[in-house]
Amino acid sequence: MVVVAPHGTVNTGVVAGGQRQTTVGGPAEDGGSAAPMRQGPVRSGRLKSARRCFVPPPGFEEALTALDSGIVVLVGEQGSGRETHALNLLAHGSEEPVLVQVDGAVNISRWGPRGHGVHGYLVMEPPDPLALRAWDMSRLEGRLAEVGARLVLVLAEAPGLVAALEDNLSMPVVRHLPPDPRQIFSAHLSDGCSDAGACAAWLRSLEPGHHGELLPDGLPPRQAAQAARTVLRLGVASGVSGSEVARHLARTEGPEILARAQADPALLAHLLSLCVYGGMSPGVVQERAEDLLRLLAPSEKREPDTHSPRGLAAGDPVRPSPSETLRALGAHRVRRPGAESADTVSFFWPAVTETVWEALCRDRPDLMPLLHLWLAHPGHEAEQVERAGRGAAAMAAATAGRSLEHLPDLASASSPAAPFVAAWCLGTAVGDPVAGQQAGELLDRWSVAAEEPLRSVAAHACHPDCGRVPESQALPLLRHLVETQRHDADMSLIGVVMAALVRHFEVGDSAARADVLRRMLEWARSDGLLGLVAGLVCPNIAGTDLTWWCEQVLSGAELASCAVELVGHALDEPAAFPAMRDALIDWASEADGAEDRARALSRLLDALVAARQPGFLRWLLAMGRGPEGLPGKDLAARALTELRGDAAATNTD
Repeated sequence: MVVVAPHGTVNTGVVAGGQRQTTVGGPAEDGGSAAPMRQGPVRSGRLKSARRCFVPPPGFEEALTALDSGIVVLVGEQGSGRETHALNLLAHGSEEPVLVQVDGAVNISRWGPRGHGVHGYLVMEPPDPLALRAWDMSRLEGRLAEVGARLVLVLAEAPGLVAALEDNLSMPVVRHLPPDPRQIFSAHLSDGCSDAGACAAWLRSLEPGHHGELLPDGLPPRQAAQAARTVLRLGVASGVSGSEVARHLARTEGPEILARAQADPALLAHLLSLCVYGGMSPGVVQERAEDLLRLLAPSEKREPDTHSPRGLAAGDPVRPSPSETLRALGAHRVRRPGAESADTVSFFWPAVTETVWEALCRDRPDLMPLLHLWLAHPGHEAEQVERAGRGAAAMAAATAGRSLEHLPDLASASSPAAPFVAAWCLGTAVGDPVAGQQAGELLDRWSVAAEEPLRSVAAHACHPDCGRVPESQALPLLRHLVETQRHDADMSLIGVVMAALVRHFEVGDSAARADVLRRMLEWARSDGLLGLVAGLVCPNIAGTDLTWWCEQVLSGAELASCAVELVGHALDEPAAFPAMRDALIDWASEADGAEDRARALSRLLDALVAARQPGFLRWLLAMGRGPEGLPGKDLAARALTELRGDAAATNTD
């Protein structure tokens, strides 16, 4: 860039980057020694680009009015289009304006415009804006008026800054707010497409709700313009959907973000925390990032400097603010109605997560063991545990299952959540087209393993609320776990198995429920622990969707006899009898006044009478001893009479 300072001695020199610099020392405002001055013209190409697809942001007219005084102070977040806003303010009303940018390091209180012919001056982020006072602004306004120029001072948003500036400068301060990303997108799309009708048709074709996926609120102008360029590159007439555009953007954005974060462990830790816990509260993402940073860069931990006002350790670099960190990662804080604790943080384009994992697993396989150690300690919240498991599954998908070699260490980590994290990983990865086979093989091995942590992982992974293991795969695994359970081992695993069986029945369709019922009948016909588990599970599934059960009993098909045998088996199991007794009473209560349910219950009891099992007789006797009005008492009495009559007839014969 050419840096010009009129009315002074010109020196030339080479600066970093090979740029040519011309510095001029003009007389100081107080008549003292010359001070170096750095400023230069805004390149015409840059100015044209800023004006070409400009969408006036909120407050643009207000800023234009304020600029009539000669100076506007514009305050906004970095990356939100502040500079474009400022350039358009200065260029407004001129076909070919001459604009000059002044180095932000210049002492504005001593600076002044030099000569005529410049329409406007842009100053980006001077180092100490709070040092400026009203008389500095008054002096500058006079100097600018003399040469017919205007000045825009652009500052970064900070808490309390606007109010402090208004007090110090005695002038209005304009708060910059970014334009609507949809308007920016439309402007760039229209500018790059010669067929206005095709552009309009493409915008109309966006799926309902997908505007927000492609152009979420708060999307920075640069990324909104990038989205438009991507659509143009893919072709507005190609039929590409908004979701496909978002995926294309993510494929570019993810590796770029990772490359930026590679040199800064703190930024890398925050990026990976966002990949795992994005969509949760800023506090969760920050806490997990700090945990990861301690693993990534343990040598950076220093004792805090008690003399530091920010509590920084001596020699520590100043860390960026949370908003700066999110901006560097292509993410944002989503404000939610109500308490601030409801806010979340996430990538603007969530598909970035997948592309970050792909790039990370490709470029940094050395981080895999450390990341699995980190994921083993996600905190105690159920959602955080799930997110950690899905993060491990994402690495498995990105490595074609190779990263699963680190899962035994994760499952055995000294963390109460570790087995659940590993279960979520396998339960998710088993449905992946690339890593699914390896995940399934691991589940097979762990379902018969001797190590309790691995068996616990397999049991939890088979729960339908913990991933995507279908019942056709989960039920054999659960049987293996029961068959290989040692009697001296922790029996809590059996409770996990039972909960998984019941849940598969609850959430399954009719075919899945029939499969569970047949499997339970197989277990009931087995000796030992399998039969006990089947008996304990039956009362729980009998209370699920009574309409379905009635349909099966009344159908007279295979499932009807299956249901009868299972109920009889549960009544025969002493440990299962109380629950099965209560389930039948509940059925009788529901059958009161419901013809189909009453017929189904009568048919079930008739079949149990014919089966003549001791547990059913115990139930009949218990019902007879029950209080008057007990649901099913009359049916039980009738069944008991029938059973005794059959017995008497048999004895007579």
